Amino acid sequence: MAEQRLKDKIAVVTGGASGIGKATAIRFAQHGAKVYLIDRTPEEAAQTKQEIESIGGAAAVIECDVSRAEQVEQAIAQVGNEAGRIDVIFANAGINGAIAPIETLEIEDWDQTLDTNLRSTFATVKYSIPFMKEQGGSIIITSSINGNRTFANFGAAAYSSSKAGQVAFMKMAALELARYAIRVNAVCPGAIDTNIGNNTFESEEVEEIRIPVELPEVSHPLERAPGKPEQVANLVLFLASDESFHVTGTEIFVDGAESLLRG
Repeated sequence: MAEQRLKDKIAVVTGGASGIGKATAIRFAQHGAKVYLIDRTPEEAAQTKQEIESIGGAAAVIECDVSRAEQVEQAIAQVGNEAGRIDVIFANAGINGAIAPIETLEIEDWDQTLDTNLRSTFATVKYSIPFMKEQGGSIIITSSINGNRTFANFGAAAYSSSKAGQVAFMKMAALELARYAIRVNAVCPGAIDTNIGNNTFESEEVEEIRIPVELPEVSHPLERAPGKPEQVANLVLFLASDESFHVTGTEIFVDGAESLLRG
């Protein structure tokens, strides 16, 4: 059997029921970690747990709406108290949210996107620190090319702001937590074949603000197709493992050069 990069580690994955979170949870388990799946859809997360157990891995499911800070605190405390420590945090849960012109975007929709994406990242990191300080560890945040390298997703002011905020927070956290040997990095996917579109609500008014942009026929130069969750998971595994111990405070784009065409 190949060397297990996360042997006997305790890993937490938010949004582990599907997409990038699911692929990463499975990859973590394949490399020896016990994985805690924190998700607002426990039935779907249970399916990921079953897949992990079918390959000989260990996993547990904790129901949690990451937009509710008190639920995040309870979920992280449950992991830390049960396992005795946390070695890896993958703050991955997020939504696209409402897509609308700034003028018509409701404050409540702005808050929902920022709470689910940015505020939850802060809460996940904040409440994990006490369980990571003694032995160190790795925190990885799922951000995006949107808000960091591309800004052509018209109507996505809330989403892009939340993703830019995650990267700024990551860099601040990397400096602050370095003394505890806790590394903090962000992955910035481009188009990935997931179901996040189910949480996207685009208003008709977006057409009024859309600026005609002529894009290349090939929007994904490397593979000429959107990426796969497993390709992001491979990068997250590297960042979670000791192989990347000297890497902290950086965002890594995983998009097949898509954003270089659109930036």
